[in-house]
Amino acid sequence: MRRGEASRGDVAVGHAVPRRLPWTILLDAFLVSSLAAQSALPAFPGSTRAAGLGGAGAALVGDAGAVFANPAAIATVHRLALDGSYEQYLGGTTFGAGALALRLGRFDWGVGAQALADASFSRADLLGVSSFVLRAGVIALGASAKYARQQLGGVTADAWAGDAGLALAVFDIMALGVSVQNIGGDLGGRAGGAHLPRRTRAGFTMNYVDPQGTYRLLTTVEGQWPDTGSAFVVVGLEAGVVTHRVGLLGRTGYVGHSLATAASPFTFGGTVELGRFHLDYAHRALGGAAGDTHRFGLRWTP
Repeated sequence: MRRGEASRGDVAVGHAVPRRLPWTILLDAFLVSSLAAQSALPAFPGSTRAAGLGGAGAALVGDAGAVFANPAAIATVHRLALDGSYEQYLGGTTFGAGALALRLGRFDWGVGAQALADASFSRADLLGVSSFVLRAGVIALGASAKYARQQLGGVTADAWAGDAGLALAVFDIMALGVSVQNIGGDLGGRAGGAHLPRRTRAGFTMNYVDPQGTYRLLTTVEGQWPDTGSAFVVVGLEAGVVTHRVGLLGRTGYVGHSLATAASPFTFGGTVELGRFHLDYAHRALGGAAGDTHRFGLRWTP
Protein backbone atom coordinates (compact mmCIF):
# COMPACT_ATOMS: atom_id res chain seq x y z
CA MET A 1 0.00 0.00 0.00
CA ARG A 2 1.01 3.57 -0.43
CA ARG A 3 0.55 5.95 2.30
CA GLY A 4 0.52 9.38 3.64
CA GLU A 5 0.56 10.06 7.30
CA ALA A 6 -2.98 11.29 7.32
CA SER A 7 -4.55 7.97 6.56
CA ARG A 8 -3.16 5.51 9.07
CA GLY A 9 -6.72 4.31 9.47
CA ASP A 10 -7.42 3.89 5.77
CA VAL A 11 -7.11 0.13 5.67
CA ALA A 12 -9.38 -2.84 5.56
CA VAL A 13 -8.79 -5.12 8.55
CA GLY A 14 -9.58 -8.77 7.82
CA HIS A 15 -9.88 -11.79 10.07
CA ALA A 16 -7.23 -13.77 8.18
CA VAL A 17 -4.36 -11.34 8.54
CA PRO A 18 -1.60 -13.19 10.45
CA ARG A 19 -0.10 -11.69 13.61
CA ARG A 20 3.13 -10.63 11.98
CA LEU A 21 4.37 -7.63 10.15
CA PRO A 22 2.35 -7.03 7.14
CA TRP A 23 0.61 -4.52 9.33
CA THR A 24 2.93 -2.99 6.87
CA ILE A 25 -0.33 -1.88 5.52
CA LEU A 26 0.27 1.78 5.25
CA LEU A 27 -2.03 3.49 7.59
CA ASP A 28 -2.41 7.14 6.97
CA ALA A 29 -1.97 6.12 3.44
CA PHE A 30 -3.48 5.53 0.11
CA LEU A 31 -4.85 2.10 -0.74
CA VAL A 32 -3.07 0.07 -3.40
CA SER A 33 -2.66 -3.47 -4.52
CA SER A 34 -0.35 -5.34 -2.15
CA LEU A 35 -0.67 -5.46 1.64
CA ALA A 36 3.04 -6.11 1.96
CA ALA A 37 4.29 -3.50 -0.48
CA GLN A 38 5.34 -0.94 2.12
CA SER A 39 5.76 -0.68 5.86
CA ALA A 40 3.50 1.51 7.95
CA LEU A 41 6.51 2.56 10.02
CA PRO A 42 7.77 5.59 8.03
CA ALA A 43 4.36 7.24 8.35
CA PHE A 44 3.95 7.12 12.13
CA PRO A 45 3.95 10.59 13.70
CA GLY A 46 7.38 11.36 15.11
CA SER A 47 6.17 11.95 18.66
CA THR A 48 3.11 11.43 20.84
CA ARG A 49 2.57 15.18 20.83
CA ALA A 50 2.52 15.20 17.02
CA ALA A 51 0.12 12.22 17.01
CA GLY A 52 -2.34 14.18 19.16
CA LEU A 53 -2.15 17.04 16.64
CA GLY A 54 -3.20 14.79 13.77
CA GLY A 55 0.35 13.88 12.76
CA ALA A 56 1.45 17.43 11.91
CA GLY A 57 5.17 17.86 12.46
CA ALA A 58 6.86 19.90 9.73
CA ALA A 59 6.58 23.13 11.76
CA LEU A 60 6.37 21.63 15.26
CA VAL A 61 9.78 22.90 16.31
CA GLY A 62 11.79 22.23 19.45
CA ASP A 63 10.98 18.55 20.08
CA ALA A 64 13.50 15.75 19.57
CA GLY A 65 10.83 13.71 17.76
CA ALA A 66 10.87 16.33 14.99
CA VAL A 67 13.79 14.43 13.41
CA PHE A 68 11.20 12.06 11.93
CA ALA A 69 9.22 14.85 10.21
CA ASN A 70 11.60 17.72 9.45
CA PRO A 71 15.29 17.64 10.41
CA ALA A 72 15.45 21.45 10.59
CA ALA A 73 12.70 21.52 13.23
CA ILE A 74 15.16 20.55 15.99
CA ALA A 75 16.95 23.89 15.50
CA THR A 76 15.13 25.56 18.41
CA VAL A 77 16.22 22.96 20.99
CA HIS A 78 17.96 25.03 23.71
CA ARG A 79 20.51 22.47 24.89
CA LEU A 80 19.24 18.90 24.86
CA ALA A 81 15.89 17.22 24.21
CA LEU A 82 14.83 13.59 24.61
CA ASP A 83 11.62 11.98 23.38
CA GLY A 84 10.21 8.46 23.69
CA SER A 85 6.85 6.88 22.88
CA TYR A 86 5.02 3.54 22.97
CA GLU A 87 1.83 2.26 21.35
CA GLN A 88 -0.01 -1.05 21.12
CA TYR A 89 -0.89 -1.13 17.44
CA LEU A 90 -2.99 -3.28 15.11
CA GLY A 91 -2.89 -7.08 14.99
CA GLY A 92 -0.97 -7.41 18.25
CA THR A 93 1.94 -5.34 16.95
CA THR A 94 3.84 -2.89 19.13
CA PHE A 95 5.30 0.46 18.11
CA GLY A 96 8.13 2.20 19.92
CA ALA A 97 10.24 5.28 19.18
CA GLY A 98 13.02 7.29 20.72
CA ALA A 99 14.85 10.46 19.70
CA LEU A 100 17.56 12.80 20.96
CA ALA A 101 18.46 16.33 19.82
CA LEU A 102 21.52 18.29 20.89
CA ARG A 103 22.64 21.88 20.25
CA LEU A 104 26.28 22.26 19.22
CA GLY A 105 27.06 25.97 18.78
CA ARG A 106 25.56 27.06 15.45
CA PHE A 107 24.68 23.47 14.67
CA ASP A 108 22.24 20.86 15.91
CA TRP A 109 22.46 17.11 15.77
CA GLY A 110 19.63 14.66 16.18
CA VAL A 111 19.21 10.90 16.15
CA GLY A 112 16.12 8.72 16.35
CA ALA A 113 14.91 5.15 15.99
CA GLN A 114 11.49 3.55 15.50
CA ALA A 115 10.40 -0.09 15.58
CA LEU A 116 7.15 -1.89 14.76
CA ALA A 117 7.34 -5.43 16.14
CA ASP A 118 5.03 -8.42 15.91
CA ALA A 119 3.34 -9.94 18.97
CA SER A 120 6.26 -12.27 19.72
CA PHE A 121 8.90 -9.57 19.11
CA SER A 122 10.62 -12.04 16.76
CA ARG A 123 10.20 -9.78 13.72
CA ALA A 124 10.25 -6.03 13.43
CA ASP A 125 10.34 -3.22 10.92
CA LEU A 126 13.09 -0.79 11.89
CA LEU A 127 13.86 2.82 11.02
CA GLY A 128 16.90 4.80 12.12
CA VAL A 129 17.65 8.43 11.34
CA SER A 130 20.48 10.88 12.01
CA SER A 131 20.05 14.62 11.33
CA PHE A 132 22.41 17.58 11.06
CA VAL A 133 21.19 21.20 11.14
CA LEU A 134 22.86 24.52 10.37
CA ARG A 135 21.33 27.66 11.91
CA ALA A 136 21.69 31.15 10.42
CA GLY A 137 19.62 33.65 12.37
CA VAL A 138 15.98 32.58 12.34
CA ILE A 139 16.54 30.20 9.41
CA ALA A 140 17.68 26.61 9.77
CA LEU A 141 18.61 24.08 7.10
CA GLY A 142 18.67 20.40 7.92
CA ALA A 143 19.45 17.06 6.31
CA SER A 144 18.92 13.51 7.51
CA ALA A 145 20.30 10.13 6.56
CA LYS A 146 18.04 7.19 7.35
CA TYR A 147 18.12 3.42 7.22
CA ALA A 148 15.01 1.25 7.02
CA ARG A 149 14.64 -2.51 7.34
CA GLN A 150 11.26 -4.04 6.52
CA GLN A 151 9.63 -7.45 6.46
CA LEU A 152 7.78 -7.65 3.15
CA GLY A 153 5.81 -10.85 2.57
CA GLY A 154 8.39 -13.00 4.33
CA VAL A 155 11.34 -11.22 2.69
CA THR A 156 13.65 -8.88 4.58
CA ALA A 157 14.52 -5.77 2.59
CA ASP A 158 16.44 -2.66 3.53
CA ALA A 159 17.04 0.79 2.10
CA TRP A 160 18.98 3.99 2.62
CA ALA A 161 17.26 7.34 2.13
CA GLY A 162 17.53 11.00 3.02
CA ASP A 163 15.34 13.87 4.19
CA ALA A 164 15.87 17.60 3.60
CA GLY A 165 14.20 20.35 5.58
CA LEU A 166 13.96 24.07 6.23
CA ALA A 167 12.58 25.85 9.28
CA LEU A 168 12.03 29.53 10.00
CA ALA A 169 11.30 30.16 13.68
CA VAL A 170 10.58 33.67 14.97
CA PHE A 171 11.34 33.51 18.70
CA ASP A 172 8.54 31.49 20.36
CA ILE A 173 5.83 33.18 18.31
CA MET A 174 5.62 31.33 15.00
CA ALA A 175 7.40 28.79 12.83
CA LEU A 176 7.33 27.74 9.20
CA GLY A 177 8.62 24.34 8.18
CA VAL A 178 9.10 22.49 4.89
CA SER A 179 10.54 19.03 4.37
CA VAL A 180 10.97 16.41 1.66
CA GLN A 181 11.12 12.89 3.04
CA ASN A 182 12.55 9.61 1.76
CA ILE A 183 14.73 10.85 -1.08
CA GLY A 184 15.99 7.60 -2.54
CA GLY A 185 14.79 4.70 -0.43
CA ASP A 186 14.83 1.87 -2.99
CA LEU A 187 14.16 -1.39 -1.12
CA GLY A 188 15.74 -3.44 -3.91
CA GLY A 189 14.71 -6.23 -6.23
CA ARG A 190 13.80 -8.63 -3.43
CA ALA A 191 11.03 -6.20 -2.43
CA GLY A 192 9.55 -6.19 -5.94
CA GLY A 193 10.62 -2.64 -6.71
CA ALA A 194 9.06 -1.13 -3.56
CA HIS A 195 10.54 2.04 -2.14
CA LEU A 196 10.06 4.20 0.93
CA PRO A 197 7.13 6.56 0.25
CA ARG A 198 8.29 10.04 -0.83
CA ARG A 199 6.40 12.87 0.83
CA THR A 200 6.62 16.65 0.84
CA ARG A 201 5.32 18.57 3.87
CA ALA A 202 4.80 22.27 4.54
CA GLY A 203 3.46 23.61 7.83
CA PHE A 204 2.87 26.73 9.90
CA THR A 205 2.68 26.86 13.71
CA MET A 206 1.50 29.88 15.71
CA ASN A 207 1.65 30.62 19.44
CA TYR A 208 -1.03 33.16 20.38
CA VAL A 209 0.30 33.69 23.91
CA ASP A 210 3.79 33.54 25.40
CA PRO A 211 4.52 29.79 25.84
CA GLN A 212 6.73 30.66 28.81
CA GLY A 213 3.73 32.15 30.62
CA THR A 214 0.75 30.61 32.41
CA TYR A 215 -1.52 30.05 29.44
CA ARG A 216 -0.81 28.08 26.27
CA LEU A 217 -2.58 28.37 22.92
CA LEU A 218 -1.06 26.99 19.73
CA THR A 219 -2.33 26.03 16.30
CA THR A 220 -0.57 24.20 13.50
CA VAL A 221 -1.62 23.70 9.87
CA GLU A 222 0.20 21.37 7.52
CA GLY A 223 -0.18 20.29 3.91
CA GLN A 224 1.19 16.94 2.80
CA TRP A 225 1.89 15.78 -0.74
CA PRO A 226 2.59 12.02 -0.99
CA ASP A 227 4.32 10.68 -4.09
CA THR A 228 1.09 8.91 -5.03
CA GLY A 229 -2.47 9.92 -4.23
CA SER A 230 -4.00 13.26 -3.42
CA ALA A 231 -2.64 15.99 -1.19
CA PHE A 232 -4.32 16.49 2.18
CA VAL A 233 -4.33 18.90 5.12
CA VAL A 234 -3.71 18.33 8.83
CA VAL A 235 -4.88 20.90 11.41
CA GLY A 236 -4.02 20.85 15.13
CA LEU A 237 -4.89 22.85 18.26
CA GLU A 238 -3.13 22.80 21.64
CA ALA A 239 -4.21 24.74 24.75
CA GLY A 240 -3.74 24.60 28.49
CA VAL A 241 -2.55 26.14 31.72
CA VAL A 242 0.89 25.81 33.33
CA THR A 243 1.81 27.50 36.60
CA HIS A 244 5.05 27.06 38.55
CA ARG A 245 6.09 24.63 35.80
CA VAL A 246 3.21 22.25 36.55
CA GLY A 247 0.10 22.11 34.41
CA LEU A 248 -2.16 20.36 31.96
CA LEU A 249 -2.47 20.74 28.17
CA GLY A 250 -5.08 19.35 25.82
CA ARG A 251 -4.81 18.95 22.06
CA THR A 252 -6.82 17.82 19.08
CA GLY A 253 -6.17 17.38 15.40
CA TYR A 254 -8.07 16.94 12.16
CA VAL A 255 -6.63 14.63 9.50
CA GLY A 256 -7.75 15.00 5.89
CA HIS A 257 -8.45 11.84 3.88
CA SER A 258 -8.18 11.10 0.19
CA LEU A 259 -10.69 8.24 0.27
CA ALA A 260 -13.55 6.88 2.34
CA THR A 261 -12.40 5.36 5.63
CA ALA A 262 -13.85 4.08 8.88
CA ALA A 263 -11.12 5.85 10.83
CA SER A 264 -12.08 9.01 12.66
CA PRO A 265 -10.61 12.16 11.08
CA PHE A 266 -10.06 13.52 14.61
CA THR A 267 -7.24 12.85 17.05
CA PHE A 268 -7.09 13.80 20.70
CA GLY A 269 -4.37 14.02 23.28
CA GLY A 270 -2.91 15.82 26.22
CA THR A 271 0.16 16.47 28.32
CA VAL A 272 0.86 16.58 32.05
CA GLU A 273 3.61 19.16 32.57
CA LEU A 274 5.99 18.40 35.44
CA GLY A 275 8.83 20.87 35.16
CA ARG A 276 11.17 19.64 32.42
CA PHE A 277 9.20 16.41 32.03
CA HIS A 278 6.21 16.21 29.69
CA LEU A 279 3.96 13.14 29.94
CA ASP A 280 2.08 12.84 26.64
CA TYR A 281 -0.95 10.87 25.44
CA ALA A 282 -2.64 10.58 22.03
CA HIS A 283 -5.76 8.74 20.85
CA ARG A 284 -7.35 7.99 17.51
CA ALA A 285 -10.38 5.81 16.74
CA LEU A 286 -9.71 3.65 13.68
CA GLY A 287 -13.26 2.29 13.51
CA GLY A 288 -14.66 -1.20 12.94
CA ALA A 289 -12.58 -4.20 14.01
CA ALA A 290 -9.42 -2.08 14.14
CA GLY A 291 -10.55 -0.41 17.38
CA ASP A 292 -8.70 2.56 18.86
CA THR A 293 -5.03 3.42 19.21
CA HIS A 294 -3.52 4.81 22.41
CA ARG A 295 -0.04 6.24 22.36
CA PHE A 296 1.99 7.25 25.40
CA GLY A 297 5.11 9.38 25.43
CA LEU A 298 7.66 11.12 27.60
CA ARG A 299 9.66 14.23 26.65
CA TRP A 300 12.51 15.73 28.66
CA THR A 301 13.98 19.16 27.98
CA PRO A 302 16.67 19.98 30.59
